[in-house]
Amino acid sequence: MATVVLDIETAGQEWDALDDAQRTYLRRNARSEEELEKLPETLSLWPLTGKVIVVAMLNPDTGRGRIWYEKAGARVEETSSDGRFKFVGDVEPVFLAEFWRAMRRFQRFVTFNGRGFDGPFLMLRSAALGIPVTRNLVGYRYALRPHTDLLEAITFFGASRKWNLDFTCKAFGVESPKEQGMDGFSVGPYYRAGRIREIAAYCRRDVEATAGLFRKLEKTLLPVLEVR
Repeated sequence: MATVVLDIETAGQEWDALDDAQRTYLRRNARSEEELEKLPETLSLWPLTGKVIVVAMLNPDTGRGRIWYEKAGARVEETSSDGRFKFVGDVEPVFLAEFWRAMRRFQRFVTFNGRGFDGPFLMLRSAALGIPVTRNLVGYRYALRPHTDLLEAITFFGASRKWNLDFTCKAFGVESPKEQGMDGFSVGPYYRAGRIREIAAYCRRDVEATAGLFRKLEKTLLPVLEVR
């Protein structure tokens, strides 16, 4: 069975790009003045107020992958120094269409919190851009195939507490993607500073860590959780 590990990074629209009705709608859920002030910073969390700026795919069997990242102007393609990843810079509609075409080759998708974030974001954002979605990345919650969400597995489908990827990797002896000085909270500032290529490198570390965690779990915990 062809398996792929996925991860994305996102950025929010400009607050002023939303119309009055949209801004009013979003403000309704704010419970304090502090939350109101932070609203513009949260737009990257939702596919109807954000966009995909990086998509990473990794084949856990070969250790090779492809990473698309947002780039205006001429398309750029380059191979990582270790030869394991191809980095492609292009505009979002182009690379999302390429991502969905590539997804046709895979029967199993592995993520960390992909049912709650990456899957819905990719599917809704693509649909909003008029791009055909070729795989259901959400699906039935209590199944680990075709979508193996490792966060669902280690929380026993919400029965236990949540752990982030950094903490989980350290507990399982997998190198954390955060160990090189960048984490998810850095994505927004890096993006605003034009440091998109560094975000793409961070996304590579995320997808490699997820693949490492998958290898730890695929013969220990996952078999007993799979619906038969």
